[in-house]
Amino acid sequence: MNKKITSAVLAAALALSATAFTGCNNVSEDDETKTHFNLGHLNSTAHLLGFVAKEEGYFSEEGLDVTLNLFSSAAELSTGLESGKLDVAFIGSVPSITFQSNGHDLTIFGGAMTNGHGYVIKPEYVEGLDKWDVSILKGRNVASVKNSVQDAELQILLKDKGIKIGDGKDEVNIVYFDSQKDAYNALLNDSIDAVSAYSPYTSLAESQGYKIVYRCSEEPLLKNQPCCRQVASTEALSKHPESYKAFERALIKAYKFTQENKEETIKDVKKYIDIEEDLIKTEIYGGYGTSVPDPDKQGTAALKKSIVELGYTEDYDIDKLYNTEIYKNALESLIKENPDDKVYAELKKHFDEFE
Repeated sequence: MNKKITSAVLAAALALSATAFTGCNNVSEDDETKTHFNLGHLNSTAHLLGFVAKEEGYFSEEGLDVTLNLFSSAAELSTGLESGKLDVAFIGSVPSITFQSNGHDLTIFGGAMTNGHGYVIKPEYVEGLDKWDVSILKGRNVASVKNSVQDAELQILLKDKGIKIGDGKDEVNIVYFDSQKDAYNALLNDSIDAVSAYSPYTSLAESQGYKIVYRCSEEPLLKNQPCCRQVASTEALSKHPESYKAFERALIKAYKFTQENKEETIKDVKKYIDIEEDLIKTEIYGGYGTSVPDPDKQGTAALKKSIVELGYTEDYDIDKLYNTEIYKNALESLIKENPDDKVYAELKKHFDEFE
């Protein structure tokens, strides 16, 4: 692959995260007749389960007409759900938790990705170093997105190292932006030294010559960190449980496809994330993140505890806004139809352990 992606190509790829938003006429239907879903996602390979379910016909197979809608931030996705313009959204675990804590009646009912993000830095700050860690950010201006998984993870790592947030030479100055696209583009400015990155921005940055400070999957404190979750309004899940079960069945089928058809999966993802295929392959199959539909309630609850301790949000009862029954019922129905399927059996084993 040509590692020198031109700025024009990079800009075109990142422009995908603009607020392209189509097909969002809200549909109020009884559960028996609800077939149309508006699914909100970000410009991220993390949301590939939705892409694959659409491209491989799994939504149609489940009797659903699903429209995918691109947004630029978790806040926009949350607003879309609460306004009724979206039926489902892939939202980061940290913003999902903070929205719930702040009184938004949004329920997590499935997963979309685990790990898959980190921070990158300009190469001049690591010259002559064989290896480095989060300490390399001391005295640097770091672009990030407030109320994001990657911001919370950075604060967890800094706290562990005893590094304070501020503008001193031994502190890390975090500069917040409204979206990942804006934060990433800020790296072009002389005043920004490093930036948070979710997939595929980490690989894009590395292909441009930037250096990876860390990937969360490689940090013991952040091992198996739940990232994006499937989120819907609590009312919608209660009103249309069978429709959401059909939606979940499609994502579980999509996960199975990703495990057994790597090249086809990469091509499906490229239709939504228009970057070079080897970058997509790195993000999906490089071991830095996994896109799994399991709701992983234990992992999300543990993350909630961590960010409450950080002072990131107020504590609350997450049980009231976490629905694992939809995923459980969807998976069990697929296992009943395919009792010898190894992928479904592994998903069931994981769910039983981490429900």
